[in-house]
Amino acid sequence: MKEQMGFERLTGLIAFARAGSLGSYTAAARALSVSPSAISKSIQRLEAHLGVSLFTRTTRSLTLTAEGRDIHQRALRLLRDAEEIEQVAKTARAEPAGTLRIASSLPIGLHVIARVLPQFRNRHPKVTIDLRLSDHMVDLIEEGIDLAVRIGDLADSRLLSRRLSPHRLCCYASPGYLATHGTPMHPDELGGHETVNLRYQGTGQLFRWPFRIEHRDIEIVPSSGVIVDASEAVIETIAAGGGIGMCANFMATPWVSRGQLIPVLSDFAVERHNVTAVWPENRRSNPAVRAFLDELIERF
Repeated sequence: MKEQMGFERLTGLIAFARAGSLGSYTAAARALSVSPSAISKSIQRLEAHLGVSLFTRTTRSLTLTAEGRDIHQRALRLLRDAEEIEQVAKTARAEPAGTLRIASSLPIGLHVIARVLPQFRNRHPKVTIDLRLSDHMVDLIEEGIDLAVRIGDLADSRLLSRRLSPHRLCCYASPGYLATHGTPMHPDELGGHETVNLRYQGTGQLFRWPFRIEHRDIEIVPSSGVIVDASEAVIETIAAGGGIGMCANFMATPWVSRGQLIPVLSDFAVERHNVTAVWPENRRSNPAVRAFLDELIERF
């Protein structure tokens, strides 16, 4: 007769599946909402029971052994089956409830998602939001994320998606800067102004400013005196009088309404349709995911 699997070994396999996918105990702990030491001890007990080393460990890396790679694929299937069972149970509840894990970049998180959270929680108080902001693309399936909002093209065909409302990319500057330096009337005049540009953290490349000129789109990279690697820093710098910067209108709107920023070259602004909500197939019928999607669509 087969030996029954104990609870401790089951949790060890789940911890191992996450750590193997994410490459560290710390990341696995964050995904499972436990401490790194709990992950480490759970995997050590699993290794002792199986009699094999699952990882080759150094101070800087965590690498699957040959035996670990084979077991990891099986452990991943176990984890996904467990998550599917959880989703089926959540679907059985008509009212959205439980923890909703959402991932996005910092600008989207601050200026799109955070704005809908109070109203969403008022409507669905049984849902707890776990919002994770990062400029790095996360694997929703591997990290157990229920929903993400992304800017740009989608490369993961395993995900379901829904386009959100379009946004405009426009230049902005503070009233003080424009009073002192004047207002450019054409993108060609930006060379005579102070500009603030963004460097992408993931690639190190500078943001190329798009403009719509005579029915065609062009892109320029201004010679900027200030370059930052976070969109929020662009906003703060230009609002402080640092020059002209470009950003999405959903970021700049609160500053414009307070009179701290003024749109510049708005006749040449470009519209983009690349803000997308994405979610794994097994979250399709999750009531909390459906409710949050409805909230996003209603607001944006």
